[in-house]
Formats: sequence, structure tokens, C-alpha cells
Amino acid sequence: MRRISIVVLLVLAVPALAAGSTKDVKLALVAYSTPKDAYTKIIPAFEKTAAGRGVGFSQSYGASGEQARAVVQGLPADVIELSLAPDVTTLVQSHLVSPSWDKNAYHGIVTRSVVVFVVRSGNTKHVRTWNDLLRPGVQVVTPNPFTSGGARWNVMAAYGGALRAGKTPKQAIAYLTELFKKHVVAQPSSAREALQTFLSGKGDVLLSYENEAILAKNKGQSINWVAPKATILIENPIAVTSTTKHAPQAKAFVKFLYTAQAQSLFAETGYRPVLKSVQKKFHFTSPKQLFTIGYVGGWTKVQKKFFDPNSSVMATIERSLGG
Repeated sequence: MRRISIVVLLVLAVPALAAGSTKDVKLALVAYSTPKDAYTKIIPAFEKTAAGRGVGFSQSYGASGEQARAVVQGLPADVIELSLAPDVTTLVQSHLVSPSWDKNAYHGIVTRSVVVFVVRSGNTKHVRTWNDLLRPGVQVVTPNPFTSGGARWNVMAAYGGALRAGKTPKQAIAYLTELFKKHVVAQPSSAREALQTFLSGKGDVLLSYENEAILAKNKGQSINWVAPKATILIENPIAVTSTTKHAPQAKAFVKFLYTAQAQSLFAETGYRPVLKSVQKKFHFTSPKQLFTIGYVGGWTKVQKKFFDPNSSVMATIERSLGG
């Protein structure tokens, strides 16, 4: 009887130990401001898989640049998804992300989007081109480029759009200067805050991610959006931190994000999937003059020329505005 009792106790203990070994795993996801709605669907889907069973999450969302700096300053993170590659580079330079983070088949990019003009229903100001933003009386909302990754995409979309229209680099910078000095009426800290500012009634046009416009429209907001003929392809990077204590689970989660299921959930919340097989199932606009960050010089050159806090194009413009 004693032997039978011991066997029974051992049999009961094994499942309990197995369950306890995964229940304590909690991944910290740190992301830029807009993908929260997507992860509301994606995380539960992952938790139903064999790899995600018993894995919990904490989530932090905010302006991309601020999130990167927060992680450098000690914000716990196992997985980071930021707006643009330079914000990941900040973490690489601080030895918080491996230099090889972008060596997968998708170069570390998990979702895509494009910069669009979000307008009021009816588009009464008839805004369709970058030049239309400079018409008298047109008021523009865009996030601050020194906190928001989305804002930097907006700036480079506007600059590249001017180049596509035949302007010289000097004339394109003059376009940016006029846009910000005479037409930008609000610069919230993140893309999500910029959307909320616009929805509250500020401005005629919001420069934003296409996915934000789609999400707002799907939630019943009284807005429309226009993809200008020339705009930039946004690419959002993801990485596992080198300091994570749960590398197998973190890597399994990132791997899941590239599955057809997760990519479809991203697409349902407005993001352009990186999987071609999934992208074919959704109908996104096809701007005729879509360009990448490479067209305007690549992030290494762009960061210094446009966003260096001391002597860049945008630093000069912001100082002239008292920023």
C-alpha cells in the first residue's frame, strides 16, 4: 500500500510540475504606439499554440523613440517592436539587441504600411497631393519627429514626395520648412496621440500610418484617407532583446508573428503583411510612386541630415518654431 501511495503521489506531481514550469514565464513586450489593437488579437492566438501555452505578457506602448530610450534606461523588455530601424540601432549600440537582429528572411521587418493623409469625411479641403498641404488655410497635424518614429516616416514621405514632384533636394527642404512653419498646427508625441488630437477636431489633415486610418475608420470614426501618388513604404522592425531571461519563449513568439495566422491578424488591423501569401488576400492601395527609405538616402544618412538634435534639417525647423 505504501508503494502504491508513493506511485500515485508521483503521478499527480508530474503534471503539476510541468504546468508550473511554464506558468511563471511572462514576456515583456515593448512597442511603439500603434500596434496595441493588433496584439490584442495576436497574443491570445499565440497563447493557444503549443509554444505559447502558459506564457503571459506585459505590454508597453508609446512613441517609438521614447520607448527605445526607456529600454536603454532600464525598462524591462524581452521583445521590442519599434516604428523604424534606427530605434532598434539605439538598442544595438547599448548591447541590448544583437547586431544580427535583422538577418532573417524579412530583414527583421514584421509589418509594413504607407504614409497617408487622414482627412475629415467629405475631404472638403480637397487634399490629394503634397502640394495641397501648402494651400492657404490647410492645417496639418503630425507627431513630433524627435519623439515619434511615425513622425520621421511622415517627414521623409513629404521630402521624398517633393523630390518625386521634380523638386531639387534644396527645394524639398524648403517645402518641409514651409509645411511645418505655416501649416502644422500640432505635434503630439506619438502617432496614436496625433490621431486622438485629430479626432478631437484639430486640423484638416493628419499625416499618419495607413493602418491608423484603417483602424479608425473600422471603429466608426468619421474620417477618410488619401494615399498620395508619391509616398513612402513604412517598415516596422521587431527583435528579441539580448538580455531576455526567456529567450526560447521570446523567439517562439517572434516566430509566430511571421505565421499566416498572425500576419492575417496584423492585416485585419490595417497593417500590410510581409508574407506575400497573406497580402494577396487583402486589398491595399498601390501608390504609383511608392518609394523606400533608400530613395531618400537610407536611414544612416537620413538620421544625421534630418534628425540629429543639434544641426539637422528638422532641428533647425523646430527651433525656428520655438521647439
